[in-house]
Amino acid sequence: MGYSQDDLEGIPDSTLSSFAGCGNPLAIEELKEGEVVLDLGSGAGLDCFLASKKVGPHGRVIGLDMTEQMLAKANTNRDKLGLKNVEFRLGEMERIPVEDSSVDVIISNCVINLSPEKREVFREAYRVLKPGGRMMISDTVLEKKLPLELKNDPQAWASCIGGAVMEKEYLEMMREVGFQDIQVLSRKPLGPVISAKIRAVKKS
Repeated sequence: MGYSQDDLEGIPDSTLSSFAGCGNPLAIEELKEGEVVLDLGSGAGLDCFLASKKVGPHGRVIGLDMTEQMLAKANTNRDKLGLKNVEFRLGEMERIPVEDSSVDVIISNCVINLSPEKREVFREAYRVLKPGGRMMISDTVLEKKLPLELKNDPQAWASCIGGAVMEKEYLEMMREVGFQDIQVLSRKPLGPVISAKIRAVKKS
């Protein structure tokens, strides 16, 4: 999924066993020291913990998840690692509990596809990013439409398949809310979907 052995060194097993991503959004571009990073759908915290090393003690990482069980696991693992620059918040990515223009980078790993309100997710992401801020996503998209039985299958949704939309539609929603310089940096077949790495910018 694009993580090196060095990346995963020292990460608690309970974090790795809960990983459900489709790529490594942190491989898209280097984070800078002192940046504020927001992870949409942070789960057990893997990408937050990796981001915390990159932004350093003067940076900050916020993980957002809608499930209390995952937040509890993420907080336990953060404390095991002794990380002081990571916090986890309970909330939905369609209504992000973060102030306007307060985040340098948004990352997300195979989560936006799960939302039935993807345009709202992108609108909220745009709101909380600072001017010049970047969004770095690994997510599933489609090259051709799914059969109806897959679109309506709860298990397919849980597997990051049923909620995926056509790549063109996905990118257009990003453009509609204001994102610019949108780039699909890689595409990798993953069963009936494509795992794509996408970068976009909120212009100043």
